[in-house]
Amino acid sequence: MDAETVLITVSLVLLTALLFVLSVRALLRYGESRSRPQLMWGSGLAIATAAMAVESVVYLGYVSTPVLQLYVFCSAAIVGTLSLGATKILRSPRIELYYTGYIVATSVAVAVASALTPLPTSMVVGGIIAGNPPLSLILLSSLVTVPATVVLLTATALSLRRAWRWQTLLMAAGAVILGAGGALYIASFPIALYYAEFIGILLLFLGLVSLPQTAPAHAAAPATQPSS
Repeated sequence: MDAETVLITVSLVLLTALLFVLSVRALLRYGESRSRPQLMWGSGLAIATAAMAVESVVYLGYVSTPVLQLYVFCSAAIVGTLSLGATKILRSPRIELYYTGYIVATSVAVAVASALTPLPTSMVVGGIIAGNPPLSLILLSSLVTVPATVVLLTATALSLRRAWRWQTLLMAAGAVILGAGGALYIASFPIALYYAEFIGILLLFLGLVSLPQTAPAHAAAPATQPSS
């Protein structure tokens, strides 16, 4: 391997590891808080970990149709899952319920279509997944990515109107950029996903690790004895 190949390979491996750490952190927080958004954030980051792992093995030269099918599905599912973590900001249980059902149904449809659609290994150029899936799969995936990107942008705007904490800004920006990268891949700009993943992961990481820890409740002061 030349120096450039080694550098890119190491970068992809490190980014995969970073995504894995972020997803585990979010899922551990879900275990503590039972917060649905934390579950969706963790799940979305886990899917992003899978997508980055696929990019890594493809860049190392392992290319197959099942690997490409998994990548196309993950590109859409990342955005959809992350958007499910943002619906709580909308403060409408009915919209949240209907939107969840819609994303689950369309994501399952994309998963089935991806598994049934033979994808040529010619999609990979110079170790990068640069080709596009068939038009039918692009259109089906857009049923997930387009509404999900709109929800992410709307939720971010509402969140910023209510609170301007810089940690929230970092996490919101990271989610939007990572989600937009998936949408751009489906919309025939696959290389944008790589850059979006790098920037989005970095912002999400900084936002998560910078969130202030919840201070433990102070023990109640012992009651004073009444004076005799």
